[in-house]
Amino acid sequence: MPNRKFVVHESQAPAKKSGEFLIGNDLRVTRLGFGAMRITGNGVWGEPANRADAIRVLRRAVELGINFIDTADSYGPGVSEEIIAEALHPYPAGLVIATKGGYARPGPNQWIEDGRPEHLRAACEASLRRLRVDQIDLYQLHRIDPKVPAEEQLGALRHLRAHGKIKHIGLSEVSVKQIQHARTIVPIVSVQNRYSITDRGSEDVLEYCEREKLGFIPWFPLAAGRVSGSESPIGRIAARWKATPSQVALAWLLTRSLVILPIPGTSRVEHLEENVAAAELKIDANKMQELDRMARAG
Repeated sequence: MPNRKFVVHESQAPAKKSGEFLIGNDLRVTRLGFGAMRITGNGVWGEPANRADAIRVLRRAVELGINFIDTADSYGPGVSEEIIAEALHPYPAGLVIATKGGYARPGPNQWIEDGRPEHLRAACEASLRRLRVDQIDLYQLHRIDPKVPAEEQLGALRHLRAHGKIKHIGLSEVSVKQIQHARTIVPIVSVQNRYSITDRGSEDVLEYCEREKLGFIPWFPLAAGRVSGSESPIGRIAARWKATPSQVALAWLLTRSLVILPIPGTSRVEHLEENVAAAELKIDANKMQELDRMARAG
């Protein structure tokens, strides 16, 4: 499938209505991004059922105004990064691609932390090749491996940054204490933790990111649809607002904090377009309170 030139017109780019955030003071991204885990096969393993559909989703995401795509070397493994490059390279100006390293994948639905410096260096080099770039905009430590001193893991990323392989460094699934420690070793610009309207376990991390102006990237923002089903409390509110439950859940995230960068993923263009339409759903203070009450009740 040949590459094509992407021209995004403001009037045709609804994702831009989600607002913007500056990652690391120099990467300006539209707050509603795209998570590229679901463009792989079952168990986040191997090829997707339809590679052409995955390419269409990525290209449509850019057309809709999304300029922040989040992936990882472990998605596939390698498959997600390869498809992103096939679909979008040469990349349009301003497109920010974030990837992650720090997991080994022995099989479908199997994830083993591997924070050895040699593994992280090799993983980063492989991501550079698959994405066809000389520098990765945002490279995130997928997990802090408890078997390896954090100083060694972050030191490896510091080394890669010093050699121009990485522009900025982020963390994933960390506590406030871990972020603070990491920042004594290397600059950190973002944190990716599990968070949604019904999953507030990382509330303290979000508040820390707000104070420190770090990007907060909530993974599992829709809990794979479970927290926003049509029969859920959120679903009942969505029906009143003439929106879908997923749109309400995403709009809540965008309203909750200006540092939140949701990255809902999908393998279908129709679902992508539904998610992006959440950028146009405005939630005022009264609606936020109602949603919070309903989410707690549910």
